Amino acid sequence: MILPFQNQNVEVKTELRESNDIIEYPEKLHERMEEDGYLLIRGLHDKDTVLAARRQILERLDAKGMLARDISLMDGVFNTEFPEPTSTGSMGNKDLTQTSSFKAVVEGSPILNFFKFFLGGEVRTFDFKWLRTAGPGSSSPIHYDIVFMGRGTQNLYSCWTPFGDVSLEMGPIVFCLGSHQFEKVRETYGQSDVDRDLIEGHFSENPLDIVENFGGEWATTTFFVGDVVIFSVYLMHASLVNTSDKIRITADTRYQLASEPVDERWIGDKPIGHYAWKQPDAKIESLDASRRRWGV
Repeated sequence: MILPFQNQNVEVKTELRESNDIIEYPEKLHERMEEDGYLLIRGLHDKDTVLAARRQILERLDAKGMLARDISLMDGVFNTEFPEPTSTGSMGNKDLTQTSSFKAVVEGSPILNFFKFFLGGEVRTFDFKWLRTAGPGSSSPIHYDIVFMGRGTQNLYSCWTPFGDVSLEMGPIVFCLGSHQFEKVRETYGQSDVDRDLIEGHFSENPLDIVENFGGEWATTTFFVGDVVIFSVYLMHASLVNTSDKIRITADTRYQLASEPVDERWIGDKPIGHYAWKQPDAKIESLDASRRRWGV
C-alpha cells in the first residue's frame, strides 16, 4: 500500500506478524524477537484502563485548546486553529506522564509481568516517559532508539503503546523489517550517542534510501486499544504522516532487567535527559557528514 512517509509516498506493507500465539513461551518469543526485531501483542492491556488514561490526556489537551469544539472529547479531533498543527509535544510532561491513569498502563501489571516473564527476572522501566500527542501533518524521522539511550544495558527494549485506535491514516509507527540485522549500520550509527557525538540522531530522511542500500521492507499495521508492539532498540523505525483530523496519542517506554546498568539520563525524579544534543550552543554534525564518516 502506498502511504505518506515524511516527504514522499512509499510502498508500505500493512501487516505485522502477531505474537499472541507464543506469548506463553519465552524461548519462542526470543526467537521471534531475534528473527523479526519486534513482538506485536494484541490486547495486552485492559481496554478500560487505556481509555481512562486517554480521557485524562485528552482533558489536558482540551484545556490547552488543542481539541475541536462541539465534538466528543474521546474522538480527539484536532483544533485546526491551534498554533502548532504538527505538534508532537507532551514528551516527559509530568502533568501527564506521572498521573495514576497513565502509569496504570505503562507501569501496570500486564506490561511489567510480560517483561518479567520475557527477560527472566525483576524489571524496571525508565522514569522518563515519552508521551506523544501528534496532530495532523506530524511524523517522526527514521532512527534506532539505541543512539538516544544506550549508556546502560544493551538488553533494552522499547514498547510503543497506542492510547486509542490508530488507523493507517493517523500515521502509526512503521518499521524497516530486517534492519536490526544491518551489521554495518549497527557497528557505526548504532554505536553512536547523540549527547557524546552530537549527531543529528536520525539515520536518513529517505525511506527508500534504507531499502535500496541496505535491504528490508517498510511495514506497519492498524493498532487498537490494548495493543502493544515491543521492539529491539536496533530496529529502524519512524512514524508515518498523520493525514487524519485526529490527534494520535501514543507512548514510547523502555524496559530492562532491574539488575542491569541503566542509562543515567532517564532515571530519577528529575531525569537530566539530553544535556548536550540539540542544546542552543550545540554544534551538530550534519547527517551527510556522519554517514560519510561511518562509511554507510
